[in-house]
Amino acid sequence: MSAIYEKILADLKDAMRNKDTQRLQVLRSLKSKILEREISERKGGDVTLSDEQVQQVLMKSAKQRKESISQYKDAGRTDLAQTEEYELGIIEAYLPEMLSEDEIRDIVKNVIDKIGASSKSDMGKVMGTLMPRVKGKADGSVVNRIVRELLD
Repeated sequence: MSAIYEKILADLKDAMRNKDTQRLQVLRSLKSKILEREISERKGGDVTLSDEQVQQVLMKSAKQRKESISQYKDAGRTDLAQTEEYELGIIEAYLPEMLSEDEIRDIVKNVIDKIGASSKSDMGKVMGTLMPRVKGKADGSVVNRIVRELLD
């Protein structure tokens, strides 16, 4: 069993004991999504997810929360946006530290120099080399935007 998943289960029990209903709801949702992913990965055999796979589930949940926050703010629903922000904070507690834009920019510059990329036509090469290095530590859309900026 994944260490991240074990931590979520332990925190879920603590939330039950402390009657922290909001936190409990978020942790139950995460547990459910992780179990869904585990079932979809099975294909006949018994499979437990690795930390990386659990991280992917959490990152997907975090991304959904971020999108919801921006939509709620655009619609003027600050109450719902605050709820989503709280849930996002809980989810992010289980994710590794994300790279800052400056750190991503430095890594992108190194990869561009290493490959010798000079135009947008080299973007596929850059992304192919770059994504394994930043996987799980940076949002793909941010990486993509920075690569586009630097290749212009």
